[in-house]
Formats: sequence, structure tokens, C-alpha cells
Amino acid sequence: MKKVLMLTVAVVFGLALLMGGAPADVQAKTTFVTIGTGGITGVYYPTGGAIAKMVNAKRKEYGIRATVESTGGSVFNVNAIMSGDLEFGVVQSDRQYQAYNGEEGSEWAGKPQKDLRAVFSIHPESVTLIASVESGIKTIMDLKGKRVNIGNPGSGQLGNSKDALEAVGIDYEKDLKAEFVKAAEAPGLLQDGRIDAFFYTVGHPNGAIKEATAGKTKVMFVPVEGAGLEALFAKKTYYAKSVVPVKNYPGAVNDADVPTFGVKATFVTSAVRPDEEVYAIVKEVFDNFDKFKKLHPAYAVLTKEGMLEGLSAPLHPGAIKYYKEVGLMK
Repeated sequence: MKKVLMLTVAVVFGLALLMGGAPADVQAKTTFVTIGTGGITGVYYPTGGAIAKMVNAKRKEYGIRATVESTGGSVFNVNAIMSGDLEFGVVQSDRQYQAYNGEEGSEWAGKPQKDLRAVFSIHPESVTLIASVESGIKTIMDLKGKRVNIGNPGSGQLGNSKDALEAVGIDYEKDLKAEFVKAAEAPGLLQDGRIDAFFYTVGHPNGAIKEATAGKTKVMFVPVEGAGLEALFAKKTYYAKSVVPVKNYPGAVNDADVPTFGVKATFVTSAVRPDEEVYAIVKEVFDNFDKFKKLHPAYAVLTKEGMLEGLSAPLHPGAIKYYKEVGLMK
């Protein structure tokens, strides 16, 4: 019996060599990379999925196998990339700036992440504030004394919510009954009457926001504006004015787009990732740009030139190589 088993193993091994190498050799040639995203109802998750799908279609050419992981968001993604637990991730532009520069008041205060590298930016993201009509919240100042979800720890939206509240003179610890749950959970809490409002920094249209506006509880988008925000924009230049397009949410009571501000989603990696790996990913996204734009309505406003804006960490050399080849950089 043992002789038969040994003969079988020898035959299988011999066939593997004739076919170009043993299975282990094939596996050794494949690089596995994981893209950190966000909640599955946000735009980060399908963005990561779209990028992975494009790269995996050329797996034999590049030797890269990409997978997507749903995570807690920007802060988690930066830290996981820096520790080597993730290879790539989607990160808000403000978080990219804070991490690379070790900005005071951020999670990286005094600890600049100098190995963080930018790859490209993606869609704009608006700081979206939505409230139940019953709560009586019509302006951001009306949030005082209310039950408001401002975002889970490790998410970019938590920092944005705090910035918006601080800019208009609201102390989230003293003036609000603040909740810190994930954005995906907030629509259900709002519809059930367990919170009065929630913030969500996201590209539009968005599944969680559609859920929040489609229930029995009537809701409205609340303008995020005020004199203090102009000072915020001057201090933190990664912020810019934007609007929430209400045409995407017929269930909301608003009849016009709602003013707010926002950031950009960006795709980042580490300085240790090989140039050819980053080059391959950039090439697939940009060479298939029109196809990429059609993968989500939030990408409709994308331009190739615009995808090189909103980046505060240095560009990875692999990305630079591609951009110079196609004339996007000199």
C-alpha cells in the first residue's frame, strides 16, 4: 500500500513539473493584497471591490490577487496599512493629511506616518446631517440637547462631525446626547426613534441614507453651515463646500439641494509596497476609466486630472510612473 502511495505522489509531482512547476511554485508567484474599505452600505466597500475586480481580471499578467475587507473606516485603514495588516485602503483626504503630518488633535498627534503614500483620489464626500422631522431640528444649532450619532471611533466621519460642531460652538460632550455607532446602524436607530439625527460623511447616492429616508419616520437633510465654518475651511484646507443632492432621496422632505462641506475619498498605500504592484493597480483603474466611472453613481463627477487632487501624502513612485507615462504628470 505504501509503495502505491509513493508511486502516486511521484507521478503527481512529475506531472506538475511537466506543466511548468509544482503548485507551490505557482502560489509563490502570486502576491495577495487586501484593500481596506468601510461599512458595506457605504461607497468605500464597492470602490474597493471595483478596484479588486479590475486587478484580478489581469491576475495572470500581474500575479496579483486582490481581496476586499470591510473595516471601521479611514483611521483603521491608515493604521492597518502602516502596521502591514492591509496593503491598500480607502481613506478620507483629511485623515490622509492628519496621519502623514501627525496633526495635533488627531489620532496621530506627534506621530507622523511618514511611510503613508497616496495613490489617487476618488469621489467627493459630503458631511451629511439627517434628522427626523419630529425632532424639530432644522439647523445645526438645533442639535443641542438632542440624541445625535456622530460616528464610530476609527471613522473619518467622527472627526468631521466634531469639526463641524466645534466650528459652530457646540460641545458634543456637554451639549449633545452623543452616540458613537457605525453609520450602517444609524438609519435604523433614526427610524425607530432612538436617535434624533446622525452625521455621515459619504458620497452620494448612498444606501444607508436611502434607508434612512425610506421609512415611516419622516426625515430631512439639515444644512451644515454657519460663520464658524469659514474659519474652519481657512484652517483646514482639505475641507471644501459641497451639497447633498436631494434628487437621489425622494423620501426626504427637502425640495432643494442642501449646503454642507466635505472632503475626498482617497486610495492610499505604504512606501514599502513594490512599485510594479502599485503601477498595476493604477494602470487598471485609469486604463478602464470610463468603465470605472459607471460602477457607482458617486463616480459620475470623476475626471482623471481630478483624481490627482486632494492628496497630501507623497505619491507612491509606482503611481508616478504611470501618471508620467500617460501625460498626467511631467
